[in-house]
Amino acid sequence: MSNLNLNKVILCGRLTTDPELKTTANQISVMSFTIAVNRRSRSGENNAQQVTDFINCVAWRQTAEFITRFFKKGSAICVTGSIQVRKWTDAQGQNRYATEVVVDDAMFVDSKAEAGGRDSFRSYSTPSEPYATPGAAESFDVVKNDDDLPF
Repeated sequence: MSNLNLNKVILCGRLTTDPELKTTANQISVMSFTIAVNRRSRSGENNAQQVTDFINCVAWRQTAEFITRFFKKGSAICVTGSIQVRKWTDAQGQNRYATEVVVDDAMFVDSKAEAGGRDSFRSYSTPSEPYATPGAAESFDVVKNDDDLPF
């Protein structure tokens, strides 16, 4: 049996507060926020009920800056990341734990019109390599008749 470890989270929900960007002592951008996420819950026989979970998240660097710039309280957002559990001892000597999603990517969910006409960015990230290079289209053949296609 293989030792497969996987820690991947995808959440779509709404921000519960306006994002607030902070900076660490080393000048690294960070923000903590909560996403309200709906899920179905069974309450008795064949009765599905919607329940809202409030998921704590943290974003760093460009991801934090992107969320702060383009989202506000109530904005629909989709994030991907991983679950992290932190442990520390408080001032009274008690062990404390926090479970949160460390956000790697954030994306818009609303259309531009629904989001109040914000910029047309769809995600904070840009591809590491361009999808097409200049002149690449010249190497493709033009197919004039669909009947020649093998599918």
